[in-house]
Amino acid sequence: MFTDVQAVLFDLDGTLIDSAPDLGAAADKMRVDRGLPSLPPERYRPMAGAGARGMIGVAFGLTPEHADFAALREEFFTNYEQCMTQSTYVFEGVQELIAHLVAADLPWGVVTNKSARFTDPLTRAMPLFVSARTVVSGDTTPHAKPHPEPLFEAARRLAVAPAHCVYVGDDERDIVAGLAAGMRTVAATYGYLGQKADPLQWGAHAIINSPGALLQLLEKA
Repeated sequence: MFTDVQAVLFDLDGTLIDSAPDLGAAADKMRVDRGLPSLPPERYRPMAGAGARGMIGVAFGLTPEHADFAALREEFFTNYEQCMTQSTYVFEGVQELIAHLVAADLPWGVVTNKSARFTDPLTRAMPLFVSARTVVSGDTTPHAKPHPEPLFEAARRLAVAPAHCVYVGDDERDIVAGLAAGMRTVAATYGYLGQKADPLQWGAHAIINSPGALLQLLEKA
């Protein structure tokens, strides 16, 4: 159990919301537009946490080093902008978790590697985020996770020392960033967990398999 927690920060995709259906749809449209057969959603889901890199990798087997990657990435971004609120939903148990934090007067916020181009309209469109005290995107600071600067920025905005923050994420880079920032870290295993991911090796202070399990770690809540 964590003591003296004054704020809780979350990763976005795979931690608070399941955006895999819309991310996969944006990539799959690129295949269909090229006359290629559609892939089932479950092919895209494990790589949803890797964003454009993961989706293009599944759809076309290409890496960022490929000459066509930049153009494909922008096409993917355009597709995603058009569909990103169609099938994205809040994970079961997250609404109740956030309601509990709000009732306990425990400030919460988001630190994501998703760029503000997507984060801002997405969080504005979902009622869950009305009570969020801060949203830090991947391009809010000069660095993205696993660098700790986005987490430092969130802590500054909340006027809470990093040591009194908890950071929850479903990817190893979330835990690396949280540890580097001096925060208590929680690995969420109900998210995407890409292939070969092993949360036990990430060094998180705690691991949860459901959003509600976080409450058991928060003494103040």
